[in-house]
Amino acid sequence: MRTVKFDQEELHKIKELYEGVMSHACHGLFFKEGSVIGVEMAEEALKDRAHYFQKAGELLKERGWIEDITFKDGDVVVRGSIEVSSSEIPTCHRLRGILREFYERFKGSRVKCTEEACASVGQTECRFHIEEM
Repeated sequence: MRTVKFDQEELHKIKELYEGVMSHACHGLFFKEGSVIGVEMAEEALKDRAHYFQKAGELLKERGWIEDITFKDGDVVVRGSIEVSSSEIPTCHRLRGILREFYERFKGSRVKCTEEACASVGQTECRFHIEEM
């Protein structure tokens, strides 16, 4: 399998391109991209259910999505998301999709993932809340 790498600036330019054409409607597409990206990582992490979230965090770091992550019950705290950019609204749509995929694969049921705080709007970290549907 081949891998393609984007740097943070390229990722931001792609986001700006999509927003210029589709406005905020593209955020749903970014979320779905994250879900697609998250499938393989979640399956890899599931090989060791006892350390699932630790492995999920390691995979996110290895792939450059984040610098640090803490999973605690239904809350996830992220520092250094590659999707952070100066904005008036949260911007970590792909990461939100990845996280939702992690939780759905682990729980075997549908969940909702909400980004409640984002470094893009001046917070010190990004915070996500997971709730079962």
